[in-house]
Amino acid sequence: MKIVNFGSINIDHVYSVEHFVRPGETLQSDDYHIFSGGKGANQSIALAYAGAKVLHAGKIGQDGSWLKQKLEKSGVDTRLIESGAVPTGHAVIQVNAQGENAIIIHGGANQSFDNSDIQRVIDVCEEGNYLLLQNEINGIDTIMTKAKDRGLHIVFNPAPVTKAVKDYPLEGVDTFIINAVEGEMLTGESDPQKIVQKMQRLYPDSKTLLTLGKNGLIYADGDRYISKKALEVETVDTTGAGDTFIGYFLAGVMRGDKIEECLDMGLKASAVCVTRHGAADSIPKREEVPN
Repeated sequence: MKIVNFGSINIDHVYSVEHFVRPGETLQSDDYHIFSGGKGANQSIALAYAGAKVLHAGKIGQDGSWLKQKLEKSGVDTRLIESGAVPTGHAVIQVNAQGENAIIIHGGANQSFDNSDIQRVIDVCEEGNYLLLQNEINGIDTIMTKAKDRGLHIVFNPAPVTKAVKDYPLEGVDTFIINAVEGEMLTGESDPQKIVQKMQRLYPDSKTLLTLGKNGLIYADGDRYISKKALEVETVDTTGAGDTFIGYFLAGVMRGDKIEECLDMGLKASAVCVTRHGAADSIPKREEVPN
């Protein structure tokens, strides 16, 4: 079984700062790096590192050829990545002294998909395949509709969350992977337990996985409610931690591992991730994640 990740590919510009820049403030950066990024690309790399067979569908500009090469070297199938005239998407990321991040993204090529692009990807999928989506590319509503008609298992990580997400055909999503901000946008609730309960009422046929950063996670489906604590580590940079979790969690699901084992592996991998700088560059390989 394979997973097709229809997602973003970005160039990340990362600035280390004492605190996040305030309105009207000019702030000196202590350090600067360029990394490969994009939630889609990060999750594909995490899936590949975790041992899953992943096919990435996306778009880059002429400035992004090195990103495609990085995905290939990471074990990702890149035959559905197209290069065009629209510049590669990019992100400006501030990382403060506590390891927290604040991010501005520009869609670029990630926002240039048309119906023919979408159909080309769906046609490659086979019934029963997994389709992983984030919210950094355009056409998500069309992709979801076509994917459901194709008989795919849709996993949706609505990040970054926007008001438009509520208008997507979310009843076709098999698994939601959300954080507290995304959960509040979807449900109107702020309490984690209430978010999960509301998601189960709104989408009773779907699984909900609510990630809570240092506070762990909650997983719920029709039969189970599981709460787990995060591992305590010295945090350097939280960028990419959620993407790492998703990749390792889904790789376990595709192997047929017990759901508790999938959750544990995701937590362990993301704990390693936050001890490193960068997004894709901070994702650990399988041998670097403790059993």
